[in-house]
Amino acid sequence: MLSLSKMAKGINDSPTLALTAKAKELKAQGVDIIGFGAGEPDFDTPEYIKNAAKMALDKGLTKYTAASGIIELKKAICKKLKDDNGLDYEPAQIVVSTGAKQALYNSLAAIVNPLDEVIIPAPYWVSYEELVKMVGGTPVIVHTTEENGFKITKEQLIAATTDKTKALLLNNPNNPNGSIYDKDDLQMIADIAAQKQFYVISDEIYEKLIYGGQDHISIASLGEQIKHQTIVVNGVSKAYAMTGWRIGYSACDLEIAKVIGCLQSHCTSNPCSIAQYASVGAFDGGVEEQKAMVKEFDKRRIYMYEKINSIDGISCLLPQGAFYIMVNISKLFGKTSNGIVINNSDDFSRALLEKQKVVVIPGSAFGNTNYVRLSYAMGMDSIVKGLDRIEDFVKSL
Repeated sequence: MLSLSKMAKGINDSPTLALTAKAKELKAQGVDIIGFGAGEPDFDTPEYIKNAAKMALDKGLTKYTAASGIIELKKAICKKLKDDNGLDYEPAQIVVSTGAKQALYNSLAAIVNPLDEVIIPAPYWVSYEELVKMVGGTPVIVHTTEENGFKITKEQLIAATTDKTKALLLNNPNNPNGSIYDKDDLQMIADIAAQKQFYVISDEIYEKLIYGGQDHISIASLGEQIKHQTIVVNGVSKAYAMTGWRIGYSACDLEIAKVIGCLQSHCTSNPCSIAQYASVGAFDGGVEEQKAMVKEFDKRRIYMYEKINSIDGISCLLPQGAFYIMVNISKLFGKTSNGIVINNSDDFSRALLEKQKVVVIPGSAFGNTNYVRLSYAMGMDSIVKGLDRIEDFVKSL
């Protein structure tokens, strides 16, 4: 009998994309839906970036490029890494991919052998665990706590490390909880990685979305040893409101970059040429646009934090980066809504959508079922309306 790949059948759908699609479907049907699931800025791509794309079109730059990306973009990324992160890379060490998600997959595929272990602090971005499984690796989930700011501790990292550990997947700032690893946190990780000899895949896609005057620090900037063991992954989607343009990149040792480039040349070849030229334009500006975006996100962040913590039965930490809040709903477990007993985040999300037409992402998607994730990448009017509905829902239980 014909059969499908066991590996492929073992991969779960992205619940964030599925729920966002569900919200859009209901809206199209005329249902008054408030969706807190968005994983992309609600700002339009800046005009100067669009103009760079139009210029590329006018010049006819619509052909295949080098599989690992155009040299102009690689040079722009090297300059960005030097200026923003204090990191020295050559263009040959950069691979431009179709989004940071492909850069993550490429990085894992380049270093992971079957049964190698990859440590993933939870809560984690939904695709991390599935990406590790897709390359034949074994995800090792380490459950962080709210008390520690959802950050992996020294004791947890040492306990999770074995002779099969190949890498740590580090998301800084973090999706879904907005936590930030400071220099001391990163130095601890770097020291253990050097001692135990494993890679760090550092997903820094939210580095420009940080609040409270804090600075982003790339773990690769803490010395030559950890830089040698780190694959930095980033992109233009969040910082420049370019999610649909699908441009991400990795920066790493030349030996790894060559493997990543070879893999990409066979599975997808180059990213969209026009999107690459638009991204070159993006790196030439964007400071004022980013400041305006961060200022607006910060206003929403503060409002959501204060409103959520004013609702009896739920609570949250103040996120330091990205544009998400993890809401602790565990005090509601055992209560009911229209016959639905709420025992976990999936029950809560389903009952909330049914009763109040509000979409939140269950924490089960991120490795912790005591929480739900809310995005504040949406207008303030919708945030106010949606949180009022959540308050009504919680009071009705």
